[in-house]
Amino acid sequence: MKRTRLLTTMALFVAIGTLGSHLLWFPAGIAKAYPVQHAVNVLAAVTLGPLPAAAVAFMIGLLRNLLGFGTLLAFPGGMIGAFLAGVLYLKFGRKIWAAVGEVVGTGIIGALFAVPYAKFLMGSSAGAFFFVPPFLVSSIAGAAIGWIVLTKVKEKSLVQNM
Repeated sequence: MKRTRLLTTMALFVAIGTLGSHLLWFPAGIAKAYPVQHAVNVLAAVTLGPLPAAAVAFMIGLLRNLLGFGTLLAFPGGMIGAFLAGVLYLKFGRKIWAAVGEVVGTGIIGALFAVPYAKFLMGSSAGAFFFVPPFLVSSIAGAAIGWIVLTKVKEKSLVQNM
């Protein structure tokens, strides 16, 4: 039963992230900013943990790319951010740390990882300064949304039941 609940919750997050990214995005330099993806990363990190959150981020990125409204940059940023958000939430037990993990994981680590990734897979030789600002803008906006949603959720009813 626990596995069914986990997979169902993951599928729900993937659906929200995929549809929300299609509806709410804005151009941010060389990348597209998808704040809904980052909000879902924070929510999944807190409710599911680091590995399922990274899997959700991967699936959202994959679906966005298959549907034609995503970029390959969704993979390094989203997955690293979701994983770090989950790790920091587990370590410190506070929702704000999940949001911080998403910003640092996506906005800094993911952006730096995107430099060689973009060079080899996308043929772009843009430096780190082209990726960090848009990744930070997107992840800060999304992490703030995710943190606000989590602060409004009654902890005993949703988060602890997962």
